[in-house]
Amino acid sequence: MPGVPARGLSARAAPLWSAGIVRDDPAVSAAVVRAGRGRIGGHEPLGSVEAFSGQFAIPSQTAGRRRGPRRGAADGGATGRKWRRRDAIVASPMLDRLAALDWEQISAALDQAGCATTPPLLTEEECGSLIALYPDDGRFRSRVVMERHGFGRGEYKYFGYPLPTVVDALRRALYPRLVPVANGWRRSLGQRGRLPERLDDFLGRCHAAGQRRPTPLVLRYGAGDYNCLHQDLYGDLVFPLQVTVLLSRPGVDFTGGEFLLVEQRPRAQSRGEVVPLGRGEAV
Repeated sequence: MPGVPARGLSARAAPLWSAGIVRDDPAVSAAVVRAGRGRIGGHEPLGSVEAFSGQFAIPSQTAGRRRGPRRGAADGGATGRKWRRRDAIVASPMLDRLAALDWEQISAALDQAGCATTPPLLTEEECGSLIALYPDDGRFRSRVVMERHGFGRGEYKYFGYPLPTVVDALRRALYPRLVPVANGWRRSLGQRGRLPERLDDFLGRCHAAGQRRPTPLVLRYGAGDYNCLHQDLYGDLVFPLQVTVLLSRPGVDFTGGEFLLVEQRPRAQSRGEVVPLGRGEAV
């Protein structure tokens, strides 16, 4: 059960941010990308959101100093066009970095340990551009203050459609590389059927089942904030893998705030593992 971050976060110049990417509809966030289940007991109605999601995590600058575009891409304004151009510029190098990863090694780590880390998928500029979107409510469909729901302390926002191009591109590039692992797990568990090889086909299944809302999100933490241990479960259709990307700078923007994974083992005590990440890296 992933929790981001553990208690003890100490913000220096900025809050900590995280965002997610893999699930129903393509989306890109600042720091965390994840594909998997929706939060059990969360604020989203079961069966209303897509099953392939992602998250980003970031300690950002103070709210008074962070400024995003006044008009989003959805309204077709000049600022929206500006952000689309920037997204298009960064998408291609990001896809090259992702294609250069040793996916055979990553798949083996997922099978053996249940998690894997990557070198930076996003550059400093890409991380900063995603953080800069956070104040623009027009880019997001929902904001959640975690303390109100007993999720921890901090907040996160779900991207709305249209997703930022970088997030969309990252989800579309990640899905075909992760779906063989997901189908291998289904075989091992004796589950019937296979997940489709194309993201659009998987999203089509989600939408036909009534799971239509995108789930990629960005998380924002301040000093002392934390995310309780949880499993994500949004509906009957689920993708068993999640990707999280760190958007902030460890040791510069924040200290503490470790990413904690906990393995629940049958008839045995749970085992926790702290996963250190650098800016732009993913787990």
